[in-house]
Amino acid sequence: MAQATPEVLWAQRSSSTDAAKNFIYLTIATPDVPASSLDLKLTPTSLTFTGRSETKKITYHVEIEFYGEIDVENSKTNHTARDVEIILRKKELATDYWPRLLKDSKKVHYLKTDFDKWVDEDEQDGAPDEDYMNNFGGAGGMGGGDGGFGGIDFSKLGGGGMGDMGDMGDMSGLGGADDDDDDELPDLEDESKDAPAEEAQTDAAPATETAKPASPKIEELS
Repeated sequence: MAQATPEVLWAQRSSSTDAAKNFIYLTIATPDVPASSLDLKLTPTSLTFTGRSETKKITYHVEIEFYGEIDVENSKTNHTARDVEIILRKKELATDYWPRLLKDSKKVHYLKTDFDKWVDEDEQDGAPDEDYMNNFGGAGGMGGGDGGFGGIDFSKLGGGGMGDMGDMGDMSGLGGADDDDDDELPDLEDESKDAPAEEAQTDAAPATETAKPASPKIEELS
């Protein structure tokens, strides 16, 4: 089975006082990958994803090391027929945005800004409530007709001993190379969901604005 790196879209919000408004939003494009064929490993500093599509005969795999730390226990995941949506709660409360998603400042071809969800840092207070957040459900579950990842063993989702699905309700909030300076944000070009994965993109924060089947298996990293 062929292996490919899935397209990853990202956006973010920040807050120095409200943890629920201080998060990273990721979308990993995995069409025709059932939840039973997903393996998602999340730690405070990294994410590893593998998903197999029998219809497309492709295994998707990506490893991401984050710019900063995340709160694993308060992160949420929602699986659809097209992708895996993840809300990563940032561990440190701060008004400032992360300058990029990845620890490494180099560009990677698969990572793109999600302009549908992006709001500029200084316009967050006036931004409308995000309807897509409803996909993740409230404190009681993962969202979706089957409760999102209802059948997953979330006790293996690293970062602090989460139990079975009954303990997962509070998961609120889940790159690469071309040189760039840490202090200088790379330019973004043609960043849209429909752009081919082969086109080089950057994970740097931009200067301007910019669905629920079965259940994967998640393993804890220590």
